[in-house]
Amino acid sequence: MAYYIHADKFFLENRTENGGYLEIQDDGKFGFFYPEQEKPAGKIVDYSGKWVAPGLVDTHIHGSLREDTMKSDWEGINKISKGLLSAGVTSWMPTTITAASSTLIRICEMFAKHKGQEEGAKIQGIHFEGPFFTEEHAGAENPKYMMDPDIDEFNKWLKASDGMLRKISMAPERKGSKEFIREAVKEGVVVALGHSSASFEEAVRGVEAGATMFTHTYNGMPDPSHHTPSISNAAMALNNVTDELICDGHHVQPSMAKALINAVGPEHIALITDCMEAGMMPDGDYMLGELPVYVKDGMARLKDGDNLAGSILQLKQAIKNVVDWNIVTPEKAVMMASYVPAKSAHILDQCGTIAPDKDADFLILNPDMTLSETYLNGKSRYKA
Repeated sequence: MAYYIHADKFFLENRTENGGYLEIQDDGKFGFFYPEQEKPAGKIVDYSGKWVAPGLVDTHIHGSLREDTMKSDWEGINKISKGLLSAGVTSWMPTTITAASSTLIRICEMFAKHKGQEEGAKIQGIHFEGPFFTEEHAGAENPKYMMDPDIDEFNKWLKASDGMLRKISMAPERKGSKEFIREAVKEGVVVALGHSSASFEEAVRGVEAGATMFTHTYNGMPDPSHHTPSISNAAMALNNVTDELICDGHHVQPSMAKALINAVGPEHIALITDCMEAGMMPDGDYMLGELPVYVKDGMARLKDGDNLAGSILQLKQAIKNVVDWNIVTPEKAVMMASYVPAKSAHILDQCGTIAPDKDADFLILNPDMTLSETYLNGKSRYKA
């Protein structure tokens, strides 16, 4: 049965409204929004004192709850999907790491076989983080599988995924990168640049070939320099690109997060978690792919070398952090974790905003930006 949500504030696609009524249709999709003075007839669910936001979209996440894209069977992936509702995430892109081609094909086949069967946050495509990376900035990725881009190899993965492979992160300085990017983009795949030692010019060539994103900006790349600009300078300077950003306070210090957001504007920042299997779990020992990791003090680090190894961040915490750090307004924080990631991954038609006839995936937020409740297809699925 159709009903209406009443709340103090609504973060709609093109504006933020104080008060009003949001129609949830009986097919589980959004209907129209009505201002406060146009109270509709029908069932009203009242959230006075609360805010309504679109469900968050995590386009770069490896795992959580001791499950991981690289090792989990479908039951484990579905466990992540359901668990993400407690993080405010209603759509996500399971993310791989650098691995043998046969491993990547097996993972693609699993997702293709179970397409649409997840019971929680919706899988909107697969994100390949690697294997076309630079060993120098391997981070927590295994250098032994890193290779030059190969469109034929990529097409094997794309076919195995039944078209679910929607995004790939790669280093633009590797041999054949320009040609690869051009072909991948023709096939409708989003290309992000990262885990790279690229110069400013090499990054520019990647963007001009069709890359539109930078992978977890500042991480897995040289620091910005005013003498020898690199790929991280390109992430700050180029027009019409989207920069992924991990706002856990560890991967990027708040002052540097602010510098990037101010440089490119919040409409070009996609908040991500890069969360690995230790997300929502206690401190201790874990794995990222084939590499042992320990979690302590809110950070996941490799046991060998102490590099940061993904994060244990939840996206609901990222939007709270950027507001608490006085970088952006709540409105912009929500946009950076819903509209921008969805648009950057070419899935905005599926998720990322509150608009008529989109799936009614939305959040009830407290005014301090903490999560109160998560709705999926118009039904309450998680309460804090």
